[in-house]
Amino acid sequence: MTFEEVPPRAGRTEWTALAVLILPLLLVSMDVSVLYFAVPFIVRDLDPSATQQLWIFDIYGFVLAGLLLTMGAIGDRIGRRRLLLIGAVGFSAASFAAAYAPNAEALIGARAVLGVAGATLMPSTLALIRNIFAHDADRTKAMAVWAGVMSSGVAIGPVLSGALLQYFWWGSVFLINIPAMALLLVLAPMLLPEYRGVRTGRFDGISAILSLATVMPIIYGIKEWAANGFTMARFASLTIGLLIGALFVVRQRRVPGSVLDASLFTHRAFTASVVAQLLGMFALVGNAVFVTQYLQSVLGMSPFVSAVWSLAPAVLVGGAAPLTAVLAPRVGSGPVVTAGFLVAASGFVVMALIGVHALVPVLIGAALLGAGLVMVMTLVTDLAVGAVATDRAGAASAVLETGGEFGGALGIAVLGSIGAAVYQSRIDTAISTDLPAQTAHTVRETLGGAVGVAARLPAATGDPLLAAARAAFTDGLNTMAIAGAVVMILAALACGVLLRPSRLAESADCPTDQRFSGASK
Repeated sequence: MTFEEVPPRAGRTEWTALAVLILPLLLVSMDVSVLYFAVPFIVRDLDPSATQQLWIFDIYGFVLAGLLLTMGAIGDRIGRRRLLLIGAVGFSAASFAAAYAPNAEALIGARAVLGVAGATLMPSTLALIRNIFAHDADRTKAMAVWAGVMSSGVAIGPVLSGALLQYFWWGSVFLINIPAMALLLVLAPMLLPEYRGVRTGRFDGISAILSLATVMPIIYGIKEWAANGFTMARFASLTIGLLIGALFVVRQRRVPGSVLDASLFTHRAFTASVVAQLLGMFALVGNAVFVTQYLQSVLGMSPFVSAVWSLAPAVLVGGAAPLTAVLAPRVGSGPVVTAGFLVAASGFVVMALIGVHALVPVLIGAALLGAGLVMVMTLVTDLAVGAVATDRAGAASAVLETGGEFGGALGIAVLGSIGAAVYQSRIDTAISTDLPAQTAHTVRETLGGAVGVAARLPAATGDPLLAAARAAFTDGLNTMAIAGAVVMILAALACGVLLRPSRLAESADCPTDQRFSGASK
């Protein structure tokens, strides 16, 4: 490509290919949340221990996050379409195994394989979009669709699983994956072109192992610390992950053909995009935990009804991605990312002002937050993947998505800890001295525990306790939202500086396909 050449605009073939790529993306994102309603049914049929319940729910996300970097690098070597098809076969087989798992151990194993397959699908879809859409404006629109489908899948998962469980057994939430993956296996060879990088030499398997051994213990330690408090085991998990991560970084700098090309981070747009993705997922996931509990435990909705209500913000969120695709070419990506963080901050401000009975305000706050972060994630995805050479698109996609996984875990840990600290300080004053110590501890730990205790007490004692617990949780939500708004404003200021058009001009000073080309020679 010369400096004078203009990339061709996308036609029917390219947009049809995008429609095909939506299939695996939607399923992978849905599988993160599809078990929300199925767990009680699984517990009834398979009788897992408390530890097994944790791993049934979390192993998918842990394995997926741990293997993203590895699978992105493999896709760059063997071809993104080939890796996508391999992943589709694996995802189908693992879904069938999960649906008919005879015991908890088999279900945990099937969920782990689903995570492996999911890790092949996510970077492949994003890298193929980078390859298929050569024109910047078309790629921005395609990335907007990608971001919208990703966020929609997580929201649709609980509603779909709730509907299926009304009529079928819990395995049906896994079997729905198979027809879509079968369709992908038929359509992808016909409609998706193959792309692979130019890297040669042996694949660095040690780096792949170090990547998995870094990400899994860190995310596990963060989530467990946030959910169940500090223990030496959880601290050790974090420490081990960080130490292995240090070895991973050293190896990436010294070994040719490693999993992660460290030179990617020499580009300001790429590094800023990864950090913005992390902060976006930090806010989105951290807030979602509070909104779910607010709808169910404060407003008293059933899980399915609360899941349906949680789709209401999708009206505003769904319009954010196409609006972003229109605004970015006119005013620049940097200003729109900054605006997205400010819109997200306004959502947190609304959340900071809600009371105990505030369904509409909490949905408005969630809608503003979601819309702003979809604007951010649409453009930082485009900036990050568009900043690198096409032969490194898979690795770049994997780095971006791994940053998002870390951001989600940190959101639960940091924002969750802030809310929990406020809840516990407020509820202490409402706990009667007549309650047994263990019962008082249950009330103090979580709102869900307080709801359960209040239901067992006489109305004269239980009702005031429940009201106090709901008010304490709402105070915690308000405080969490203030902290979230501060983070979003700081992120907006940082992106306003780092993603200024003059700062991004370095990406336009050379042909797109020459960016980072030295890293693959």
